[in-house]
Amino acid sequence: MNRVPQGIQRVRTRTGDPAWLVTGYDDVRRLFSDPRLGKTHRAPELAARVSRVSDLGAPTASVETERADHRRMRYALSHAFSARRMAAIQPRVEELASRLVDELLASPRPADLHAAFSFPLPALVIAELLGVPGEDRDRFRRWSEDMAHVADPQRVRAGTAGLRDYLAAAVAAKRADPGEDVLSDLVADDAVPDEDVVGIASALVIAGHVTTAGAIDKGVILFSRHREVWDALRRDPSVIPAAVEEVLRALSPTDMGADHAGGRIRYANQAFELHGVTIEEGDMVLLGNHAANQDERVFEHPDVFDIGRADNPHLTFAHGPYYCIGAPLARIELRVAFELLSRRAPALRLAVPAEELRRRDDLLIGKLVEVPVTW
Repeated sequence: MNRVPQGIQRVRTRTGDPAWLVTGYDDVRRLFSDPRLGKTHRAPELAARVSRVSDLGAPTASVETERADHRRMRYALSHAFSARRMAAIQPRVEELASRLVDELLASPRPADLHAAFSFPLPALVIAELLGVPGEDRDRFRRWSEDMAHVADPQRVRAGTAGLRDYLAAAVAAKRADPGEDVLSDLVADDAVPDEDVVGIASALVIAGHVTTAGAIDKGVILFSRHREVWDALRRDPSVIPAAVEEVLRALSPTDMGADHAGGRIRYANQAFELHGVTIEEGDMVLLGNHAANQDERVFEHPDVFDIGRADNPHLTFAHGPYYCIGAPLARIELRVAFELLSRRAPALRLAVPAEELRRRDDLLIGKLVEVPVTW
């Protein structure tokens, strides 16, 4: 495997805009907490972008208030992702996943794992968490894909408006008749205006299901390549948590040859130096967490898929104040998914070589067109 060199290098985003890509583990981990970097820009209209069509990842202008705004948002969501709420939702995740596995195994072979299981599960779970109907998951998918499109501004506008209008109506309904769900928690907090509730919920819909669906797909691809690991999961479910962490850390065969000049988007709010390179105020900095997960100074034999790693401090969920607040839920979904699939479909495997899986190049998020499997 050709790993990205560790350090800092000048790259171009898909729009042709310049950016600094940081790939060394220690640097990426430290910079996630560095106050000189943020998601805001003093002149957003002039900022480097990864897409000129979609606003996903685009900066706002609130440089001075960014940290306070972020702390307020995390506090508002702290109850939603508390240990108590996660323990309460796990049985429901298991129920939803079991139903989807029933439908998958009753379908003709080969079947598209992504459409039948990987996407619907986290979409149903995030709908459950928000307190909206699970049958709306297909609308979530359409809106998410439209918002992430890189070439069609009309689709982006339609997806953004559709999701925000839907969530605004849901917020109004929760204000009138609250329940035991995230939207109800958020509208009960007087410090969070309804517009911010809609923004937070939109982010959860996008990040809360697309990324988890991709991780389920990646896990099954890796297990198809490494049948000894799949057999270990079937024999001993206690190894599944470690397997989840390695799936999150590892690159899958479908990542080979892909454009890894990417990472978590940040902007410098003041000039500073890194390894003798001057990063100017306003520069885009890509924190290459997936490249950092391949740093051989931290991970012995990083190109080996090894669920027996004694320590696996991957940066897939970022680090520090921006550590993914939904990580506990994602881990629950992945553990449930892999336990059920390995137990109920022990012969599950890709129906085509991994290298033949077709990638999506028209979206900022979401990688594969389909994941055909048989069993």
